[in-house]
Amino acid sequence: MSGFSNFAVSFTIISVLSGCLTSYTIGLSGGGPVVITWGWLFVGAMTLLVALAMAEVCSSYPTAGGLYYWAAKLAPSNSAAWSWFTGWFNFIGQVAVTAAIVYGSAAFLNPLLDLQFGYSVSLGHTFILFTVILAAHALVNQFGVKLVALLGTVSVWWHVVGVAVVVGVLVVKPAKHQSAEFVFTEFVNGTGWQYGGYAALIGLLLAQYTMTGYDASAHMTEETRDAARSGPKGIVNSVLVSVIAGWILLLGVTFAIQDYDKSLTGGPAEIFVAAAGETTGKLLILISFVAQFFCGMASVTANSRMIYAFSRDGALPFSRIWHAINKRTRTPTNAIWLAAGGAWVLALPAIWNKTAYLAVTSVAVIGLYIAYVIPTFLRLRQGDRFQRGPWHLGKWGRPVGIVAVVWVVFISVLFMLPPVNPITKDTFNYAPVAVLVVLGGAGLWWLVSARRWFTGPKVQGSAAELAAIEEDLKSVG
Repeated sequence: MSGFSNFAVSFTIISVLSGCLTSYTIGLSGGGPVVITWGWLFVGAMTLLVALAMAEVCSSYPTAGGLYYWAAKLAPSNSAAWSWFTGWFNFIGQVAVTAAIVYGSAAFLNPLLDLQFGYSVSLGHTFILFTVILAAHALVNQFGVKLVALLGTVSVWWHVVGVAVVVGVLVVKPAKHQSAEFVFTEFVNGTGWQYGGYAALIGLLLAQYTMTGYDASAHMTEETRDAARSGPKGIVNSVLVSVIAGWILLLGVTFAIQDYDKSLTGGPAEIFVAAAGETTGKLLILISFVAQFFCGMASVTANSRMIYAFSRDGALPFSRIWHAINKRTRTPTNAIWLAAGGAWVLALPAIWNKTAYLAVTSVAVIGLYIAYVIPTFLRLRQGDRFQRGPWHLGKWGRPVGIVAVVWVVFISVLFMLPPVNPITKDTFNYAPVAVLVVLGGAGLWWLVSARRWFTGPKVQGSAAELAAIEEDLKSVG
């Protein structure tokens, strides 16, 4: 892959046309326009600090194992344990973000199919669409890294042009727009909790969930040229471009709201149709769904590479199966299907639980960001002993790392909390249960068995060996 293709994978997984739109109602009820508008910029700034800290470590250790490999190299002692739990946090986060992306795209497609074919919007119908789309992602990923890279490149331009088209239509087409005062200052608490500040904090999940998945640039480094520079640049640039594009998109959608109460239930799909008319609204939904499809495809790609690397080191049950490489496509086919299967299982409660999407997004944020920040925490403990790569932050490495760690601790607690009141079986946030089950199992396995034989990640090969593999692939191609 080129450096641009590496950036494209992370930018596609962040996907503002996916995260911003599929989780928009979280912001509508959790603080309203003021939280959507200003909360996005605040969370974007915090996320950029986390990405900068991650990128600095990536430059020192560019490998498909990514985060859990970094933890092993940076830990002063008990490196195998640090690596083990970083990998498991990353694993559950990757599976959850795949589930959230694909389920969100299914929920976005369902209204379009209802308008066009009468396929009514329901939890059951959305879950069927989720299953079909998820299977399609797994099948696409079997065709090889070149196809994924090509689609990733197309996806970047689709997102850029798509945001421009959606915002352009929402500026020109509606008969009326909301006022600037509404967009920048209006506060709405639709969570059922009496404390507005708490509702606003819950609303930050819109932005924080959208800005996940940029570790994909690290996982794809073994397939990227000049990885020590291209990987870090892919991480940082994907976040920076997404913050700008996402804010423009959110402003466009929020200015175009016609009926707030209907928007709370129908989300952006309802806003598109109400603001632009049914025909144009359908087109905007379709443009957004295609972007979401690209996003889900890239998420399965990154997830499968992480599973491949983790199972290469024996850290997953039945690792020999997940580590197998398809000789024809040269992709980790079994790991691809484990990524898809795990996402399907995690989203199962969505058949009956109305807030399952919010729970899955919470699991994604908690799992991924803890895995993101553990290497940064260990890098801070190393101090001047940390060996910088060709891309680094210089004197800013320590202050940036400290703020990143504090922010991740905060959001990890926040998104475990109940988002809606009253708490019932239909609104229960099962994020803490999902995290506890997976990590409890990983912890038990570590204590009973793995601590005796897991020694940490293995390196695929030396720089010279990897270069020889690349030349071999070029000659075959």
